[in-house]
Amino acid sequence: MDHTKHFLPKAQRRPRLSRREILASGVCLGVGVIASGITGIARAQRPPDSLSQVEALTFDVFGTVADWYTTIVREGELLGLRKGIDVDWGEFALRWRAGYIPAMGRVRSGDLPYMNIDELHRLLLIDLLREFGIDGLSTDEIDDFNRVWHRLIPWPDAVRGLYRLKSRYLVATLSNGNISLLTNMAKNAGLPWDVVLSAELTPGYFKIDRQVYEKAADLLDLRPEQIIMVAAHKGDLRGARAVGYRTAFVQRPLEQGPYGEKDTNLDPDADINAQDFLDLAQQLGA
Repeated sequence: MDHTKHFLPKAQRRPRLSRREILASGVCLGVGVIASGITGIARAQRPPDSLSQVEALTFDVFGTVADWYTTIVREGELLGLRKGIDVDWGEFALRWRAGYIPAMGRVRSGDLPYMNIDELHRLLLIDLLREFGIDGLSTDEIDDFNRVWHRLIPWPDAVRGLYRLKSRYLVATLSNGNISLLTNMAKNAGLPWDVVLSAELTPGYFKIDRQVYEKAADLLDLRPEQIIMVAAHKGDLRGARAVGYRTAFVQRPLEQGPYGEKDTNLDPDADINAQDFLDLAQQLGA
């Protein structure tokens, strides 16, 4: 925030430039612009006129940016080799993820005290270890496996696509994941976020509660219609649209593994439907 505006005569104050106006002026805004220059990506295309006021993109992370299924299966198999555990890690991953929404519902209803996603994941993990007959793990080993969510690998297009989008827009997480989880994941995977936003900033609420989207817009100092919510989950997009966000649906047909459910049908209510982040960047002129 430019605090000098409070001390200058009104005639001397300059209007705040938008991110797009700054970029158009040729000012370098860091590694995102540098990276896009290195790749030699053309910038001729313009975003649709209906999205001309957009300044920021907020991203769902689990499933949209990162491949939780593959990561959990790989780390589960490595744990199995070390500890002599023989289970279906694909089924384990799906069951772990499936418990996520009901667990948040228990917090909302008051059946559970407020917990962040790390704590909810660990609660679910303890139950799954028991159900799959996995024993003999130390507390440290359980804690380390629970932190697999901090180490999720990005989809192949995610990092490059984010760098392209970052050259034109502010890019931020808007995830139910807690801030430490999202920060560690970004560090591990090279995700170039401008800012990490989380439902943890609205304790007791999770997406798709409107308070999460409203808080994000407030913290970014933007109107909801100046933000595009990007997600592979239509429910997330509906929640964002209810607050006034623009929306982009990105297909992730392998989110639930090669044999899991797929949601690749276009979202008729979204402003943009994209195959991946590179396609999204192309459609937005980044």
